[in-house]
Amino acid sequence: MIIEKIRQTKETNIHLRLDVDGTGKSEISTGVGFFDHMLESFAKHAQFDLTVKCEGDTHVDDHHTVEDVGIVLGMALSDAIYPLEGVERFGNSVIVMDEAAVECALDLSNRPFLVYEIGVTGKVGHFDVELAEEFFKAYAFNSGMTLHLVAQRGKNRHHIIEAAFKASAVALRRALAPNAKAGVPSTKGIL
Repeated sequence: MIIEKIRQTKETNIHLRLDVDGTGKSEISTGVGFFDHMLESFAKHAQFDLTVKCEGDTHVDDHHTVEDVGIVLGMALSDAIYPLEGVERFGNSVIVMDEAAVECALDLSNRPFLVYEIGVTGKVGHFDVELAEEFFKAYAFNSGMTLHLVAQRGKNRHHIIEAAFKASAVALRRALAPNAKAGVPSTKGIL
């Protein structure tokens, strides 16, 4: 299913297209180079087709761009998957990049929550690594996902943050894996 979202504010102008049944193709342009790289990695490993075009107030800083893309991606994912039926619902992965290992566990519960224990500070190039948490918070709360990201080890900020994006993508792909026997994967009868 292809979902398109447009969000315009005084801080950002975003056009996003998401196909959760894609093949991992992406076309990303946010004006924030490292963030573009993270979204490309996310799309590739989730096997989603993702187009993101964002014009943001990066002359101020990158915060609004990163957070608002998280909001829009979360909204698009929510529209694409709920009401949830015939899939696993839960997903997890541990992704390693050289010395870094990051674990992701998630539940497509339609009850948003974020546990973010990545523990890095500083910058990757011009990118403030604290913005990764802002992205994941906006993404989790707007998609209705319970998302846990925990760094098991690592020293290189780039490796740790990229492993977090990849781990979330792989865990999501696993949570959306077809399970015909699952029906609605909840004792409540709806998600």
